[in-house]
Amino acid sequence: MTAAEPVQNTAAGLVPDRTGTAPAAAPAPAGGLAGNPWLRRLVVAGLVLAALNLRPGITSLGALLKEVRDGLGMSGTMAGLLTSVPSACFALFGFAAPRLARRHGPGAVVCVGMAAVTAGLALRPLAGNTAVFLALSALALGGIAVSNVLMPVIVKRYFPDRVGAMTGLYSMALSLGTALAAAVTVPMTHAMGHGWRLGLGVWAAPAAVAVVPWLALFRDRTGAPPATASRKGAAAVNTDAAVNTAAALRSDAARAADGGHGRITGSRTAWALACFFGLQATAAYITMGWMPQIFRDAGLSADKAGLLLAVTMVMGVPLSFVLPPLAARMRAQGPLVVLLGAFGLVGYAGLWAAPAAAPWVWALLLGIANCAFPLALTMIGMRSRTGAGVVRLSAFAQSTGYLISIPGPILVGTLNQASGGWGLPIAFMIALMVPQIVCGVLAGRRRHIEDEL
Repeated sequence: MTAAEPVQNTAAGLVPDRTGTAPAAAPAPAGGLAGNPWLRRLVVAGLVLAALNLRPGITSLGALLKEVRDGLGMSGTMAGLLTSVPSACFALFGFAAPRLARRHGPGAVVCVGMAAVTAGLALRPLAGNTAVFLALSALALGGIAVSNVLMPVIVKRYFPDRVGAMTGLYSMALSLGTALAAAVTVPMTHAMGHGWRLGLGVWAAPAAVAVVPWLALFRDRTGAPPATASRKGAAAVNTDAAVNTAAALRSDAARAADGGHGRITGSRTAWALACFFGLQATAAYITMGWMPQIFRDAGLSADKAGLLLAVTMVMGVPLSFVLPPLAARMRAQGPLVVLLGAFGLVGYAGLWAAPAAAPWVWALLLGIANCAFPLALTMIGMRSRTGAGVVRLSAFAQSTGYLISIPGPILVGTLNQASGGWGLPIAFMIALMVPQIVCGVLAGRRRHIEDEL
């Protein structure tokens, strides 16, 4: 992920560089991360630990969904609603995240978010009915949602000169946590011998660990976004002279990104990115929520179904590290969108035709397709010229995208219950891949939301 207009620090002040080539390295704010290596390490640790805990609460539930349904007496439609709760929470709390971050600071919001994840995951196994289970799941997912939306903001704030690399790092950690929960939840549950409740509740422990670094960052204001635009996220030197110069040289585009000229809903690129994000999220949450059940209904064991989901999720570990820097160097990201979509189409087709024939292949292909998520995050940073624009676009694209993704998992559960099989639901997944590719190509064009507002 990268922003859009580089800034060169010259003797005369901060002058926008319109040559299309960013400076080799942007200086960090004086007295900030560059002058405090321990703070830099603390932020990196916080990002990695938070990212590791952004999906286990979801994929652990997917691995044990059959047991949870039996234990709480859920119908297929209600189970579909349960798998849509992440999207609903991400949409609801995602809209609030930027406002909360402006008022309290992103570090404080992520800290409270991780605490909510810990509480929700610890308490929901104690639920005696579906309603309470849903409510406690929503508590955990609300914490995940605000942290999820603020990850690009944290990166832009603290690492303006290393946005692509840091996006890759936390995306990789997110994929690793997702895969780990999918792989070990079922065997760990069997080993502990206390049923699905303990198997779900154990994931509160790593979430509690993730709270610790954010406690130290609760009131930190280091690396606050500079007022001037940047392409590679370059930051102005934090001195009185530089701040005054940056304020004097604010462009119309920067003011537009701050909300001075038009609503972000007036940007076609923002809508394309939101739709792309929503459709890839639909595919991801259908995969996380339903793929183990598809394999189990095809005759595979619960342990093997969990491992297959882990294979799908673990593909994001290396690809999340490679895709953001690669996408940041491309003028348009459409070719990557098409390539990932093609893998998804083949994977779904195999899952539809013969799920038990080559399950490892289908899991691998769908894992590659699911890497549309770090690609979407990268494009969020590339479609705005300023840090403030990235905040607005991140909130809009993610929150609107998650709203779009809510019906998908519910409809899959309903179609499965109505048809008595997985042919119709998987055909629905295949159909959704086509508009995902179209929206991704449109979102990947070299555009900036400021120009459209």
